[in-house]
Amino acid sequence: MVDDCQRALGDLAGAVRRRSNAIVVAVTGSVGKTSTKDILAALLAPVARVVATSGNFNNEIGVPLTVFALEPETEVMVCELAMRGRGQIAELAAIVKPDVGVITNIAPVHLELMGTLEQVAAAKAEIIAEVGRGGLVVPANEVLLEPHLRFHTGRLVTFGHEGADVCVVEAQVRGHETHALIDAFGRRAMFDFSFSGRHYLQDALAAIGAFIAIGYTLEEAKPGARSVEFSALRGHIEELPGGGLLLNDTYNANPLSMKAAIDHLLAVAGERPPVAVLGDMFELGAGAPAYHREVGQYARAKGVRVLAVGTLARDYLRGTEDETEDGADDGVWYVTVEECITALPEAIAIGSAVLVKASRLLRLERVAEAILTPPASRAADGAGGPAANGAGAPGTPDDGGRR
Repeated sequence: MVDDCQRALGDLAGAVRRRSNAIVVAVTGSVGKTSTKDILAALLAPVARVVATSGNFNNEIGVPLTVFALEPETEVMVCELAMRGRGQIAELAAIVKPDVGVITNIAPVHLELMGTLEQVAAAKAEIIAEVGRGGLVVPANEVLLEPHLRFHTGRLVTFGHEGADVCVVEAQVRGHETHALIDAFGRRAMFDFSFSGRHYLQDALAAIGAFIAIGYTLEEAKPGARSVEFSALRGHIEELPGGGLLLNDTYNANPLSMKAAIDHLLAVAGERPPVAVLGDMFELGAGAPAYHREVGQYARAKGVRVLAVGTLARDYLRGTEDETEDGADDGVWYVTVEECITALPEAIAIGSAVLVKASRLLRLERVAEAILTPPASRAADGAGGPAANGAGAPGTPDDGGRR
């Protein structure tokens, strides 16, 4: 018998970690943790025996489960760490004892709980203490992290814009692939990535930075770039009848990732009319209305028609803080996911390029499933089909909102 099962799980995982000779990379940050983890695991696959976080198993239960997958022959473990508040990254990092830490970025996520971006940065920066003299990979010139970086005594690798240790020299999206010339510490190599969203290049730069911090070379990263596979509901593209296209990015959402997904939609839309089904973004605190308006304005400025879903989503269709009328341009607001699903046949023209994205709690993948399912089939299966009852929604241990 144990008094605290969760603590016992963490203690046992810590013991397993201490007995392993594997190099451990821990990835945290506001946006792009899972994509960065997925890319790094793909880069490592041709050169090392790798264990990586499955899907989004990134909390006090998921992290120990990842550690338990270690085998004697494992050479590298890539572990994603998420949080809901202060102290939680420190607890998870103490379990995995990372040799290399990655902070992908600092963005307006969990503001309802954390209050300010400075507090978000402080929570993510808790990883630094456990990295010790190991490598730390961070976005270049992130002012919110600067107060914390002075405590890092090991190697610092920056990524992002020109002048960072790892950066993109030039890039081109061709179909569902991205071809990019990457510069890392003055050495250059051409990469063929198996993804099309340009925002994923930032995650790729973080992954390459970690790959090099482990001790591998830039050239050794090239083969794995062709085999990147993202976890479920993250930028997944499917063809639709009538020449349309669906971009399913429904796992989660915040203002930064929303704008990136809109750019991704436009990059793959071609001549198709772009439509974005955007649901509520949660945990943004008092600034939620302004963040939703900002995203809506961004979409309209790019020529993207918005179908807003959820109570908070109404603000996507409002122009400024003083405007109270809904229905900006030809956008439409649906109070519930069910209302949106019912309206889909008339709301989205055949041949459109459609983005579906919202915070996890809304489970907007139900809309994506309905778009993929012909109305006749949905009628035969019952209203909304299997997705209406949550079929296919990932039941990962971190569905409590850690990021």
